[in-house]
Amino acid sequence: MKFFFDIRLLLVALWLGAAVFFIGVAQTAFSVLAEREIAGAMVSRTLALLNYGGLAIALVLLATTLIGHGAANRFWLWTERFILLVLASACAVGQFVIAWWMLLVRQEMGKPIDQVPVDDPLRIQFNTLHEYSVWVLMVGMGAAVIVFFIIANRRTATAAKDNVLDINFEDQFKI
Repeated sequence: MKFFFDIRLLLVALWLGAAVFFIGVAQTAFSVLAEREIAGAMVSRTLALLNYGGLAIALVLLATTLIGHGAANRFWLWTERFILLVLASACAVGQFVIAWWMLLVRQEMGKPIDQVPVDDPLRIQFNTLHEYSVWVLMVGMGAAVIVFFIIANRRTATAAKDNVLDINFEDQFKI
């Protein structure tokens, strides 16, 4: 059972690490690449991979909460399930709603975003959608951190319970 918890913990940690790394990649892309359009395309593609991965990991972890948790505390089990749904929802909304909407706004602009005036309604809408995208990613990362600690706590609680010797002293020391 310890191996099972380790794999679940590893999956959450991998996605969380990728999300933190993505933030650095996004900032670096815009500061290093000469054209912001290329940086935006790279960041958009990388974010799509992050969102698909987060959605897949959250759904796999959600499915694994249905396996072998007979002795688990029901409150923490349902809390973990709910927060995994939050993570999956954040990734799905980020990819299938916000990113899609941003793509439509970019296509409607018809020219590179830097050439669109700051007070243009499409530019304002794009910037607002970008803010939503950042907030949705932060919600997903927060959910991943919480799930990480729930799984880690359950892992150590189960390991401690497994290490307890079950000795019946009445049978051992019959008088």
